[in-house]
Amino acid sequence: MLILVWAPPLDAQVRVEQLWLITSSGQEHPIEVEVATALREKQLGLMFRTELADGKGMLFPYESPQEVTMWMRNTYIPLDMVFIRADGVVHRMEKRAEPMSERIIASDGEVTAVLELAGGAADRLGLKVGDRVRHRHFSASAP
Repeated sequence: MLILVWAPPLDAQVRVEQLWLITSSGQEHPIEVEVATALREKQLGLMFRTELADGKGMLFPYESPQEVTMWMRNTYIPLDMVFIRADGVVHRMEKRAEPMSERIIASDGEVTAVLELAGGAADRLGLKVGDRVRHRHFSASAP
């Protein structure tokens, strides 16, 4: 049986920026994120990656608040999905999403971004629902 797997071009680059996770204890954790703004970048996401270091992630920003759904098709590593409201507050988290799963993971409310981190990173950082994310995309954030 022949299985063909599509892989992204090696020269594909998305913009890299810094954001900060601010926990209820007041700790600030810098995260270097790839920002997936174009539709193709959002469709590809972290598919086909074999690792994602702590302190790194991918941000999926949206223009207006909306219900957002994600999945793990062609994603080889477990991920934490952090669903973020327009004001930068963590609305919901899906921890350690199962690699290669086609189960739909919903925000369960209107958000303007999803942050994907390495599976287990949210727990290691002490991130909880209600904590804040500081990035220029969020209305209550400083640039």
